[in-house]
Amino acid sequence: MPIDPSNVRMYVCGPTVYDFAHIGNARPIIVFDLLFRLLRHIYGPDHVTYVRNITDVDDKINARAAEDYPDLPLNEAIGQVTSKTTDQFHKDIAALGVLEPTVEPRATEHIDEMKKLIEKLVEKGHAYVAEGHVLFDVSSMSDYGKLSNRSLDEMEAGARVEVAPYKKSPMDFVLWKPSTGGEPGWPSPCGLEGVGRPGWHIECSAMAGKHLGEVFDIHGGGIDLTFPHHENEVAQSRCAHGTNVMANVWMHNGFLQVEGEKMSKSLGNFITIHELLETEKFGGRKWPGEVLRLAMLMTHYRKPLDFTVQGLEVAEKILNNWYREIGDVEFSETSDWELEIQNILSDDLNTPEAITRLSVFYDRVRTHEDSSASGRFKHAANLLGLLLNSRSEWEKKRSSLSDVDSGTVKELIAKRAQARAEKNWAESDRIRDELAGMGIKLKDSKDPETGEIKTTWEVAR
Repeated sequence: MPIDPSNVRMYVCGPTVYDFAHIGNARPIIVFDLLFRLLRHIYGPDHVTYVRNITDVDDKINARAAEDYPDLPLNEAIGQVTSKTTDQFHKDIAALGVLEPTVEPRATEHIDEMKKLIEKLVEKGHAYVAEGHVLFDVSSMSDYGKLSNRSLDEMEAGARVEVAPYKKSPMDFVLWKPSTGGEPGWPSPCGLEGVGRPGWHIECSAMAGKHLGEVFDIHGGGIDLTFPHHENEVAQSRCAHGTNVMANVWMHNGFLQVEGEKMSKSLGNFITIHELLETEKFGGRKWPGEVLRLAMLMTHYRKPLDFTVQGLEVAEKILNNWYREIGDVEFSETSDWELEIQNILSDDLNTPEAITRLSVFYDRVRTHEDSSASGRFKHAANLLGLLLNSRSEWEKKRSSLSDVDSGTVKELIAKRAQARAEKNWAESDRIRDELAGMGIKLKDSKDPETGEIKTTWEVAR
């Protein structure tokens, strides 16, 4: 149960805006969008607060800005990089059917909150000042490592962190550091002279605390963030606020690999969301965002996901079938199918089971025995953020991705229908062959009530 059912609160770590978001980034975006949709459905859209941040101050951003805009002052170059990358991020994830979060805070807009949190940690003996830095004292927290289930001894033995001479322990981490050489900076906390900038971990603690309170319901992100990022968030927030927890529930999605291999630029299999949507890099073609969404949801969020061309093809075939049968039916009432999918998703977002049940429902839609089945199916699928387009919108998206002129296709189909009406079977077959040569697959079906032949089309894959 949420802390307050009138305001269910969730925080998810968003992008560091220095480059295009990759398909690994897409997984938590889709997973927690699904959770957001489910919570809104259960508690009401006005009773869920979803915070997903933008990290717009980071050393990677500084490096990219200097590389891409060497002739600009660094601060101006950083502005160019973060603005361009944030805009692209929003465009890319919109294609995945993702709702906007309730709040999308930016790190640079919460520097004061970070400084106050840092000063509170120093005051309480959980942080210290050393050589222009402020560092968190890991030894001051007795159960540090609880979230990631690691002991301090294990972490120190395997530590791959910079062992600076001013650190009391190798595991102590930076809350604030000095800025030099034109790097972005703000007046430093704790009586330090000059300007500096926050460490990465303190950003999320400050933003979550401001918008959701000292303790909230759900914190999410990729499993790669469990340690050290989320572990350090917990340490900062609990020690500053004097609470036993930061969030009551932690949810981490599993790793993603591509065609059985770890995604990396060195292997040539590093794919951005933008490349998947707009180029022919993966599988020799572009892919609709809804296909990517369904392909990701077919694996449970906590399990590793092998992202493959075959998986996208399967997802696209499923969506083709659904859109062809469901069409543009409207249905506004709550149905038994919708409630069944809601219950399945309420069990730790069991999307594979939900999609299996939708397949069962789809078989019942195809029999045409129940006139309300199409609407009930669409309503149930909408819970997963699927079938939100009209059939014509779906076909238009797919045809545009395939460089097919839908107007030409419809004109040829009309000519074929005329040829069939005139029983000119040779001309009808010729037009079908012409469309097949364009990569268009036709399906003729008889309306059970009128007996009229209707022809639908899709781009063959």
